[in-house]
Amino acid sequence: MPTRNGSLVPEFILMGLTDQPALQLPLFFLFLVMYMVTVLGNLGLITLIGLISHLHTPMYVFLFNLSFIDLCYSSVFTLKMLMNFISEKNIISYTWCMTQLYFFLFFGTSEWYVLTSMAYDRYVAVCNPLLYNIAMSPEVCFNLLFGSYLMAFSGAMAHIGCMLRLTFCDANTVNHYFCDILPLLQLSCTSTYVNELVLFIVGGIHIILPSLTIFISYGFILSSIPRINSTEGRSKAFSTCSSHIITVSLFFGSGAFTYLRPSLARSTSAGKISSVFYTNVVPMMNPLIYSLRNKDVKLTLRKTLRIKRF
Repeated sequence: MPTRNGSLVPEFILMGLTDQPALQLPLFFLFLVMYMVTVLGNLGLITLIGLISHLHTPMYVFLFNLSFIDLCYSSVFTLKMLMNFISEKNIISYTWCMTQLYFFLFFGTSEWYVLTSMAYDRYVAVCNPLLYNIAMSPEVCFNLLFGSYLMAFSGAMAHIGCMLRLTFCDANTVNHYFCDILPLLQLSCTSTYVNELVLFIVGGIHIILPSLTIFISYGFILSSIPRINSTEGRSKAFSTCSSHIITVSLFFGSGAFTYLRPSLARSTSAGKISSVFYTNVVPMMNPLIYSLRNKDVKLTLRKTLRIKRF
């Protein structure tokens, strides 16, 4: 029988986060609350930064984009997850599965590069404050953001292009709560060598380049903070940078636990739990981290609420 590119399977079955019926409803309400907090928090930051003119600085432009990415990133998984908690059959069509995988890769990679841009922004602000307006001009900010989205687009297209060439014959049960690369590769009845090679090369680039930039930036920042003369300046620099370090640690740590472990050490249940952190918890926590630990955001929010009250 002649073979053809693409899938012979019209749909996939998502196994979900758990197969225990008693946990489905409690998990539905838990993730519904988490999603509502995510939407309200990120929309609140987007609105606040968009409306308040004195927050139109490079740091908050990056934060605006981070909130937008988190809002979209979380929606890619959570809406389908909530439907699956209350559905008898967790079915997703082949087209929607590939679409979900693309946006997962696009927004996930975008977030990693925007976090990298934020690290560079903090490096310039702390280590070269006199050159900040030149080094972080609107043109530079635009180029950093454009580069972030371009890298995400190219990486996602490379993975999707390789995924679309695979054939899925009989097995169509994805051992996850969303369409991810590794569970889908396990279902393919054709060779996945090219996919694994692209995953190694593209994934390596997307991990090594941002990681080196972030570590080097914060190495210079940590060495520069003690040399800041004023106590207030040191406190502000440490507070701003610590928020970013917490976000990077949560996002990279949970992702690394899922994808960078040896195959023999991988546990499916542990992988699902760790993936909840970078798909649901991190997008929910980011606006809380940046608002609760940021004096400018807290002060602006108080002033806005005071104006609306009167």
